[in-house]
Amino acid sequence: MRLYHCLLALLASSLFGSLAAQPATPLNTANTGSITPLQQEFKTGIRKSSVPITIDGKLDEAVWQETPGIADFWRKFPTDNGKPIRPTTVRITYDDKNLYVAAIAYDSGKAFIQTLKRDFGHDGSDGFAVVVDPLNQHTNGFFFVVNAFNSQSEDQLTTTNGPNFSWDNKWFSATTRHNDHWIAEIAIPFKTLRYKPEQAVWGLNFVRIDTKTNEYSCWTKVPVNFSSWDLGQTGALHWETPPPPAGSNMVLVPYTTGQVQSSKTNGENNYTGKGNAGFDAKIGLTSSLNLDLTVNPDFSQIEVDRQVTNLTRFNIFLPERRTFFLENADLFSSFGMDPIRPFYSRSIGLDKNGQPIPILGGARVTGSVTPSTRIGVMNMQTGNKGSYSMENFTAVSVNQRVLKRSSIRAYGLNRQGFLSSEEKAKDPLAAYGRNVGTEWVYTNVEGTFNAWGAYHKSFKPTISNKDGFANAGFAYNDRKFEFVIDWVNVGTNYYTDMGYVQRIENYDAARDTVVRLGFKHLFNEIQYRIFPKKGIVNTHRLRAETYVVWNPNGTLNERNHESNYSMQFKNTSNFVVGGSYSQVQLLYPISFTGGTPLPAAEYKYWRGFAEYQSDFRKKVAWSTGVVAGDFYNGQYTSLQASLTVRHLPHVSVAVRAEYNKLVFPGNYGSGEIFLIAPRIDINFTTSVFWTTFLQYNTQANNFNINSRFQWRFRPMSDLYLVYTDNYFTDPLLKNKNRALVLKLNYWINV
Repeated sequence: MRLYHCLLALLASSLFGSLAAQPATPLNTANTGSITPLQQEFKTGIRKSSVPITIDGKLDEAVWQETPGIADFWRKFPTDNGKPIRPTTVRITYDDKNLYVAAIAYDSGKAFIQTLKRDFGHDGSDGFAVVVDPLNQHTNGFFFVVNAFNSQSEDQLTTTNGPNFSWDNKWFSATTRHNDHWIAEIAIPFKTLRYKPEQAVWGLNFVRIDTKTNEYSCWTKVPVNFSSWDLGQTGALHWETPPPPAGSNMVLVPYTTGQVQSSKTNGENNYTGKGNAGFDAKIGLTSSLNLDLTVNPDFSQIEVDRQVTNLTRFNIFLPERRTFFLENADLFSSFGMDPIRPFYSRSIGLDKNGQPIPILGGARVTGSVTPSTRIGVMNMQTGNKGSYSMENFTAVSVNQRVLKRSSIRAYGLNRQGFLSSEEKAKDPLAAYGRNVGTEWVYTNVEGTFNAWGAYHKSFKPTISNKDGFANAGFAYNDRKFEFVIDWVNVGTNYYTDMGYVQRIENYDAARDTVVRLGFKHLFNEIQYRIFPKKGIVNTHRLRAETYVVWNPNGTLNERNHESNYSMQFKNTSNFVVGGSYSQVQLLYPISFTGGTPLPAAEYKYWRGFAEYQSDFRKKVAWSTGVVAGDFYNGQYTSLQASLTVRHLPHVSVAVRAEYNKLVFPGNYGSGEIFLIAPRIDINFTTSVFWTTFLQYNTQANNFNINSRFQWRFRPMSDLYLVYTDNYFTDPLLKNKNRALVLKLNYWINV
């Protein structure tokens, strides 16, 4: 523990000493970031408001009548030709604390939304969104979304990851609905953004989602092959005078919990109760650099992982949902490529089964130190639990922008185990795991061409060879054509103690052991899109991909080919049909049914699939899909279906079901796998939610119930009541454990 506390003390003292607050820098008109041709066409100024603004969705302050409107939106989806069916007018202003945006979305008077739930996202509901890139580098920014009933979603944007709306921060909005339009009024505190006051130009865009016409529109001309939130497609916001400094930005979020838990021991229920407390803190070291601290964090309110059926030979990759790890997460998690990541934050504080390991505390510094340089430094300390010893995790990364939208980046990782001499002798590799690497990522100004190259190396006790990872590839994406090719080489001794490599561990069912084996792979994908001018179809899409894996000695491991054709209809429904061919040189016996393991041999098999998804805007929406064909030396059938029934905007009941049947010859066995997952959302208001999630999974032999009540009683402050229950599916409904948790967290601006 001394090492951990010394690291935190050294980190804090050095940062606070070198990054003390400086007086505001005068606006440098040459400091405009990377001005694109699109920003030369789409640009606007901003005036400071001379009157207070109340966020009520009424727009009755004089500044909203005096400020020029931005009304010339362009259609983005389903086609990027022409103007949208329904217009939108936007006005912007600011004061010493907030950036203000007002939008009038002309409409039929009946807004369509799927839910009042927070962080639902920007798809599927009438809404309005703001894209902000304060450094105008087209690589990192913010995305704020409000739907017509004032349900909020927000996230950070990067060039590598799209929004998943897991990041949370404080901002304000209000909406009002009228006969032929609805209004959104938004205040984004400058403290929420990461920017430099001397920056003369920000990247800016607005997105209108008109679900009833199945149409997206933007202020700028965003090609249909790019996302509406793409940071390379922003316009320019010109500051004639410097935006106000964000000022001191320190937030403390303490929490307290109470928990009652029961578990079965020798057929008897054992009940335990406990309380807990801790805090998170956010400290603005500069206007663009942030320090996050956590002490004894608790993630009991985080939604459970969505269970899936896994019929591959390898583990699956699950997303991070814990809030502390999400801000500027790309600084650590974007290295490598899916599904090979040297840093995977779920390796900290969670075991391989997703069960929590206590985190004692941690610190992160993330953000920009210059307009072109972003850094990330993180240190986390976990405690003991069962056979798990204490561990310390350190991660450092530097991202240097070069050219217009490209970067050179490097990282270093260290996992240090606190093991006894006996534990080290038993498993020398568990003592530590270290990784370093560098990557180059190129993107042209238009965003249509990408190229990348990387080399990583791992360090383990007693290992000195076959410990590298190399990656190279490029991608092209224009309005009709898309192409990707990616090459990877993973050494057998490439370890990622803080990361994830999907197929390097191979299970040998005959010997009940895991064998590490490196690999090389080549992936390529090609797509062609057709946009008909007439008819009921928005887009025809033809797609083909090939994935080939070789063993370290160059022999074939696996080859997969897939092609499909899909149609996206104007009423939002979709249809896809396709087929695949696989050739597998199985190196180690494996069983998918519990029968005699399939022998190591070569297998070739074909499969076909089809799927249809109905118009999601209806009160009753559904989808269905089928996969049928061969599977190794047997037969495989899969049926999937979903049904959603809504009473808008307060109630949504959705059921997802999957049935898989495997039939192998002789004593290799047969099996059926059921996955049934109902979900009930009751949204009383935009700040009171009740979600109940049930998952019946025979493959995992688990029936899980997770019911979560959330009351956001003030911005970023919540009361949670969470009930979880786990049963076996065989024997049916035999209880494993259950828990009831009450949690309160409170956001305090210091």
